[in-house]
Amino acid sequence: MKKRIYLDHAATTPVDPAVIRAMRPFFSEQFANPSSLHAAGSEAQRAVAQARRTIADLLHAHEEEIVFCSGGTESDNLAIQGTIRAHREHGNHVITSTIEHPAVLETLERLARRGEIELTKIPVSEDGLVPAERVAQAITERTVLVSIMMANNEIGTVQPIADIGRAILAYRKDHPGIYPVFHTDACQAAGTLDLDVMKLHTDLLTCNGTKIYGPKGIGLLFVRRGLKIEPMMIGGGQERGLRSGTEDVPGIIGFAKAFELAQKRKEKENVRLVALRDRLIEGLLRIPKSRLNGHATERLPNNANISFLDIEGEAAVLYLDAKGICCSTGSACASTSLDPSHVILALGMSYEAAHGSLRFSLGHATMKEDVDTVIKVMPKIVERLRHMSPVNLDMKYFKKG
Repeated sequence: MKKRIYLDHAATTPVDPAVIRAMRPFFSEQFANPSSLHAAGSEAQRAVAQARRTIADLLHAHEEEIVFCSGGTESDNLAIQGTIRAHREHGNHVITSTIEHPAVLETLERLARRGEIELTKIPVSEDGLVPAERVAQAITERTVLVSIMMANNEIGTVQPIADIGRAILAYRKDHPGIYPVFHTDACQAAGTLDLDVMKLHTDLLTCNGTKIYGPKGIGLLFVRRGLKIEPMMIGGGQERGLRSGTEDVPGIIGFAKAFELAQKRKEKENVRLVALRDRLIEGLLRIPKSRLNGHATERLPNNANISFLDIEGEAAVLYLDAKGICCSTGSACASTSLDPSHVILALGMSYEAAHGSLRFSLGHATMKEDVDTVIKVMPKIVERLRHMSPVNLDMKYFKKG
């Protein structure tokens, strides 16, 4: 059986063995409900408290500012809907970008369709950047929330979150108050970038375990001290009443361990991944009629997103899979849709170019030999798909109109 080359770490990562070891006792030995008053429950509660302290220290936050939930999607929804519901008296205007994760963008678009909010979507540059000045210009006296992701899950572009945060602080200085509240989805950034909430100037920050070699089904929302948000899960009052439900103790323990390891290893690992990423991009761009999507340098160290004209990305994924290579056409959260990526279209790319986009996301196990294998097999796959394609477009068709 051929070696499987897994280049879809932006979708999910394998759980680190050290994380599994940290989690294991909390499945069958220290298994008690942390809300229980007996000694076993107190033992579980102490473990959760320690995990919360670990994560708070890594974020430069306070322990009570960390709210555990079921993952990035729930965290995004709690941040967005919880803020909007809690601050209706101020206004209903929300600012986001055109390339947000579906957990943010679709939530906001649904609220807008229902007439609950007025939504402004900031266009991005050709590189996928959200200019801080454009965000600042969009703020009005009725703006209650700004939600801009820290790093894009499809094209890997890293946003100037600290600059946007400073722009919001400048607005607050001229308009005394807490508005607009600033949220960032940092799920893709947690394994590679610094998440110091003081330097980022964020009020709300989303992160999850599955992108950082932690368990699935666990995430957090950082909620700055003093900020009021409405809960979405009502029940036993866990997580300071912001997220009721019995805590996933093994998941929380594993999440904290994964976060700790990711932040500890990131500098050395980033250097390695950038070299491999750039080698892969350079090799794939030798294929005629190809284009890099996202910013050339302000991008995640493990992300390479390439568009190839005259092919269908889904077909390329299947051909690569037959060769033992795993990648994707975009967000795994939207993989059931055959529509072209909204992120690629937002860059000003044509419908045809968006359909031929592939995302390769590298990880801890990725080696030079894996990258070279992709560089070797990809031209033949593209050639075969183009041979079957009914179209033969000029490079000018990378752009709309």
